[in-house]
Amino acid sequence: MEYFPGITPIQYEGPDSKNPLAFKHYNPGEVVMGKSMAEHLRFSVCYWHTFKSLGADPFGPGTMIREYNNSSDPMKIAEMTMDAAFEFFTKLGAPFWCFHDRDIAPEADNLLETNKRLDHIVQIAKKKQDETGIKLLWGTTNMFSHRRFLAGASTNPSPAVYAYAASQVKKAMEVTHELGGAGYVFWGGREGYDTLLNTDMKRELDHLGAFMNMAVDYKKKIGFDGQFYIEPKPKEPTKHQYDFDAGSCYAFLQKYGLADQFKLNIEANHATLAGHTFHHELAYCAANGILGSVDANRGDLLLGWDTDQFPTDLYDTSLAMCIILQNGGFTTGGLNFDAKVRRQSIDPDDLFHAHIGGMDAFARGLKIAARILEEKPFGGFIQKRYAGWDEQLGADIENGKVGFEELEAYTLKNGEPAVQSGRQEMLENILNEYI
Repeated sequence: MEYFPGITPIQYEGPDSKNPLAFKHYNPGEVVMGKSMAEHLRFSVCYWHTFKSLGADPFGPGTMIREYNNSSDPMKIAEMTMDAAFEFFTKLGAPFWCFHDRDIAPEADNLLETNKRLDHIVQIAKKKQDETGIKLLWGTTNMFSHRRFLAGASTNPSPAVYAYAASQVKKAMEVTHELGGAGYVFWGGREGYDTLLNTDMKRELDHLGAFMNMAVDYKKKIGFDGQFYIEPKPKEPTKHQYDFDAGSCYAFLQKYGLADQFKLNIEANHATLAGHTFHHELAYCAANGILGSVDANRGDLLLGWDTDQFPTDLYDTSLAMCIILQNGGFTTGGLNFDAKVRRQSIDPDDLFHAHIGGMDAFARGLKIAARILEEKPFGGFIQKRYAGWDEQLGADIENGKVGFEELEAYTLKNGEPAVQSGRQEMLENILNEYI
């Protein structure tokens, strides 16, 4: 059965094309800074929003009718959805996909039967990967939707729930490994708290640290060489989440001896919910050697929740690609569209329009970033602004050769320091010229 009839494989037609079902800027084979666009961007379609999100919001049920969701048998729906997904991946031309375990196979009445269902669907996915050449960017685990996880998973006050969570991650890691996944993501959907009146924060964090170390041990045991990621998110659904932002995640990794085992999967919308910019979170990760992968979306700055809209802001995509390129580009990670069409976008074709727009926006961002890095319009200014650190005083400070006493003596001798303009407006004008 064809689930997206009338849609032919999406082609690159160039910026002058008026065809809404064509790429205007994403040309997979075009070489930018020595690599093809496909290699730079490593686009991935997410299973949950694209195929399982049907337009529901806190005020109403789903609005989208999908042929692959038309059955009373949950396993039949799972099989049809997998068929539809690979039809979509293929027609879109996306080289990767990613999933939560419960996206692709529904839970049964017990863990054993649930795992059997997952194994069945994984074999279908594995066959389709072999047939199409589409690869798994990463897998992950849904430990936030089921009632058992109402107080968290690896931070739950119940050791029995903790054990269930460990069992679920164990299985999800196994199937990710079986499908050749390039990585595995941990997102603590409910790893946090709503009130300290019922929470032992230190104990929960210690339990979370132990859980992640168990995962590392099991990863080694099964021979999975994919990259582990943590995805920061500040709030929603819990009021205080332990994976608040890149800084808090990095502190956690260092405290529990995990900094050499994990990188971060940064989401644009999560960055803004944390009070940061997408650019900031990527730059922080790059500065600390923990930038791994990206959830490519955006939020509505007038709304205070995770709206997961498709990325269309060229400032975001250009600045993001500057950081990614400066960091050496993606290796195991990529740009995953953790984004969903709007509740009113009910036609199957809208899924293509959304992804085409996101892919074109990042392709433009890539080309803009490449020009910026090649022409270095900001580099000379930044170098000049920090030039003092290459002179004797700055070098002595950076090399630890002086302390407070020596710095006081320098100041007493040299007097009031000179200051310089940051020239922010000029630099923003230059950025506008590139965009």
